[in-house]
Amino acid sequence: MQVNQFLELPYSYDALEPYIDAKTMEIHHSKHHRKYYDTFIDLIKGTDLESERIEDVLAYPNEIPENIRQKVINNGGGYFNHNIFWEIMGPNAGGEPEGKLMQSINENFGSFEDFKMKFNEVATTHFGSGWAWLVLNSDDKLQIMPTLNQDNPISKSNFPLMGIDLWEHAYYLKYQNKRPEYIENWWNVVNWENVLSRYNQI
Repeated sequence: MQVNQFLELPYSYDALEPYIDAKTMEIHHSKHHRKYYDTFIDLIKGTDLESERIEDVLAYPNEIPENIRQKVINNGGGYFNHNIFWEIMGPNAGGEPEGKLMQSINENFGSFEDFKMKFNEVATTHFGSGWAWLVLNSDDKLQIMPTLNQDNPISKSNFPLMGIDLWEHAYYLKYQNKRPEYIENWWNVVNWENVLSRYNQI
C-alpha cells in the first residue's frame, strides 16, 4: 500500500464561498496540489523514501539523495503544505480557538487580536511566493514564521499548526493583487477544531 495518499477535500469546492471562490479551490486542489503530489511520488519511486511518510521525509532534508533533494523539497513540500491547508479550513468556521490553544496564544502573543495582527503582518509583508505559519517551535513556544516557496517549518524542527498559502494562485482569481483582503477574509474559514487537534498531538 502506498504510504502517501492524495488528499481529497473534506468539503465541496464551493464550501468556502464567499471568502474563497469555488473556481480557485478547484484549480488549486485538482491542478496545483495534484501536480505537486504526482511529481513527488514519481521522484521517490524506487528509493528508500518510498516507504516513508512525507512529514518524515521533509523533517530530515539532508537525508534525501542529493540528486533529487531540491525537487523533493519543492514538490513534497507542496504536497504536505496543502494537506495542512485544506484540513485547517472549512465551512461554518472562523471565530476564535478554545482550550489550551487559546491559552497558549494569549501567553505567547498577549491576546488573540494581537496574534492575528502579527500573523497578518507576516503574511502581508512576505515577499513573493510562500506561506505564513503558526508553529510550535523547538522550545515548545508558539511562533509565527514565513517560509519561501514550498518550504515547510518541519524541516527546521518546528511543528506546523496552521498556515496560509501566499502563492498568487491561492487568491488571484478573486482578489487579484489584494493580498491583505484575502488574508483578512481567510480567518473566516479557519477550522480551529482542526488546529487545536494538531496542537493536542504534541
